[in-house]
Amino acid sequence: MKKYLLLILGLAVAFALGYISNYFVFEENKPRIAEINPNPEKMKLGAFSVSLSVKDLKTSKEFYETLGFTVFAGEFDKNYLIMKNENSLIGLFQGMFEDNILTFNPGWDENAQEINQFDDVRQIQNHLKKHNIPLSAEVDQNTKGPGSIMLTDPDGNVILIDQHR
Repeated sequence: MKKYLLLILGLAVAFALGYISNYFVFEENKPRIAEINPNPEKMKLGAFSVSLSVKDLKTSKEFYETLGFTVFAGEFDKNYLIMKNENSLIGLFQGMFEDNILTFNPGWDENAQEINQFDDVRQIQNHLKKHNIPLSAEVDQNTKGPGSIMLTDPDGNVILIDQHR
C-alpha cells in the first residue's frame, strides 16, 4: 500500500513539475501581440453589425426572431429592419444592395447610443488612405457630422463605415 501511495505521489509531483516547466519554457517562446506590433494604431469604429441582403424581409425577420433577435430599429415599409440579440446586431435589407456588408457606426454603441470618444469617419478615411487602402466611396473632408466610406477587404467583403452624427 505504501508503494502505491509513493508511486501516486511521485506521479503527481512529476506532473506538477512538468506542467510548471512547460508553462515557463513554452510561454516565453510564443509571440505576443504587443511583440508582433508594438505600436498598433487603434481605431474606434463604433457599433458593429452585419447588413444582410435578404430576398423576403418578413421571412428573414421571422427566422431571426426564432434565433432570439428582436426588432430594434428600421421600418418594414422602407424595406429594412435592424434586429438585436444582446450585443449582436443584424441589419436585414430587402432590395437595397446585392451582397452582405460588414457595417461599423462610429459614434454609436450597439444600442445606437452616442459614445463620447470615437474616431470621426474622416479620420478613419485619412488613416486608410495613409496605408494605401483603396476606398470605393469617400466622405468629403471639408464636412462635419454624418458621412460614410466604403472599402473592400482582401476577400471581397464590402465594409461600410457609416457615421450618423
